[in-house]
Amino acid sequence: MENLTFDLAQTRVSDLNRYLHVEAVKKPAHKVTVKNPDGAHNIAVGLDSPVEVEVIGHAGYYAGGMNKTGKVIIKGSAGTGVGENMMSGVVHVRGFASNGAGASAHGGLLIIDGDAGLRCGISLKGGDIVVGGSVGSFSAFMAQAGRMVICGDAGDALGDSLYEAILYVRGDIKSLGADAQIQPLTETDITSLTDLLQQAGFNHDPKSFKKVASRRELYHWNADANQEY
Repeated sequence: MENLTFDLAQTRVSDLNRYLHVEAVKKPAHKVTVKNPDGAHNIAVGLDSPVEVEVIGHAGYYAGGMNKTGKVIIKGSAGTGVGENMMSGVVHVRGFASNGAGASAHGGLLIIDGDAGLRCGISLKGGDIVVGGSVGSFSAFMAQAGRMVICGDAGDALGDSLYEAILYVRGDIKSLGADAQIQPLTETDITSLTDLLQQAGFNHDPKSFKKVASRRELYHWNADANQEY
């Protein structure tokens, strides 16, 4: 497999992304290594080809955002919005992720080996997120579809205003958000968890997770609820 290297100490991020958007699309699957990212923003955004991008170091905001069919591996931590609005493919953060990881993801798989900050998976629309550590408050807020696996703990208001997304938590949940509830694991859940954990490279017993899903009480306006849910 062809392997090209971009050194961001000498090359602009815009030049890297221009290559990934134009030249990479014309070539068969190959690999691009990014050196010295030093927290630069928008690394490998908008991929639309089966290219593999390996970032050696820490990435800034929106790394791997709007990904489609590409594979982005960040050998460090990532700033706000990693994997935001991704459509397909894989984004793998070997370290930690800041706020809003996987926000509005429609498809694909986001893997975070460490912890994730606030609002992980906010407005999730169909993608899968696997977090090896814990997540901050308001994670999966208004998550509409997709699955999130949290191998550590979850902060306040997990799954607030949850729709059809399913959450699996192995650790403690500080509090559930409005309309979220713990439900029994089914055989389908066990199968889903086994597959997602295997893809992410985590060796946990799927039966050790709790399932969080929607009560579906917010699906219709209730004038008698007096804004209390």
